[in-house]
Amino acid sequence: MNFNSNIKFLRKRRGRTQDEVAFALNMKRSTLSGYENKVAQPGIDILVAFSDYFNIAVDTLIKVDLASLSEYHLNQLERGFDVFIKGSNLRVLTTTIDSQNNENIELVNEKAKAGYGTGFADPEYIKVLPAFHLPFLSRSKKYRTFQISGDSMLPIPDKSYVTGEYVIDWQFLRSHQPYIVLTREDGVVFKLVENRMKEDGTLRMSSLNPLYEPFDLPVSEVQEIWKFVHYISSEMPEKNREREPLAETVKQLQKEVQAIQMKLKL
Repeated sequence: MNFNSNIKFLRKRRGRTQDEVAFALNMKRSTLSGYENKVAQPGIDILVAFSDYFNIAVDTLIKVDLASLSEYHLNQLERGFDVFIKGSNLRVLTTTIDSQNNENIELVNEKAKAGYGTGFADPEYIKVLPAFHLPFLSRSKKYRTFQISGDSMLPIPDKSYVTGEYVIDWQFLRSHQPYIVLTREDGVVFKLVENRMKEDGTLRMSSLNPLYEPFDLPVSEVQEIWKFVHYISSEMPEKNREREPLAETVKQLQKEVQAIQMKLKL
């Protein structure tokens, strides 16, 4: 049981003394010390009290070695995303860390995408993916980069590398924002998403390129969702030629207005 080491770890992580925690839980400091040093065994009421105090499920306090978790997973626990509290609403992500226990950004390139649909939850698959860090991204969040293909999201060019932030609770998807979605049938899809889960249990997927029609994706077909953060490409976006006729028309109107103003001054 990890209870004793976990309550000590959480207390120190939050910068609190034994006296402060004992006072908050209405117990003697010596009693708390006994729990932390495994001299005393807690009853159900004590387990519940610590669970409420740290906002972490009793099962997590007992079964999980919190000190072994990465900073990302600890941060998610502290934000309330506890697998034993939220059940199926929490999606546990397979990930990798560096020698300093920092989350890596794994790269799923064009070749790796074919196997990602079945290997996304396999630690052996994930650990062989290329990994890197970007200093301007938060260490308390989880990111992954995917290479996209096709022209459906132009002006983002084909073969661009798109980085996303892992989404735990899909209920909070913001409509009409770009997301990278791992689907059961079509693999990795990069689209603008309209959240229609409450209405009919789907996500409406739209492209930036107007040549592609939107389609509805049942949530049951979704395996992972990543919120768009940025993209990297070696290509310059194509010039938007649709605006050229409009720009020329505006210029012509400006000239005509200037000509009229000149005649009025004469």
